[in-house]
Amino acid sequence: MKTKEELPECPVATTVSLIGNKWKLLILRNLLVCPWRFNELHRNLEGISQKVLTESLRQMETDGIITRTVYPEVPPRVEYALSELGESMRPILMSMQDWGNNYKANLNNRMT
Repeated sequence: MKTKEELPECPVATTVSLIGNKWKLLILRNLLVCPWRFNELHRNLEGISQKVLTESLRQMETDGIITRTVYPEVPPRVEYALSELGESMRPILMSMQDWGNNYKANLNNRMT
């Protein structure tokens, strides 16, 4: 996790620094539904490289937003899920979804 000194003073900027890129938001969107394995995420997030997915997952785990569970099986199974902190972002992400749906609906109404 980042220290207080490493975070921006503005709370909005703090949130953006933690989840404010396209891939992290889409990873969170998927994890809102259920835990995912790495390859499932990679296949679902069209256009993301393995490197960027790995870096994003590691950073989100370090920041305490997701958990990584390794199951002692052969071959090993690893699942990513929202942590309690990540779960607290659910209302934010649902509001973003609602806003996006409203925007698209209004856009369609203006074009007709």
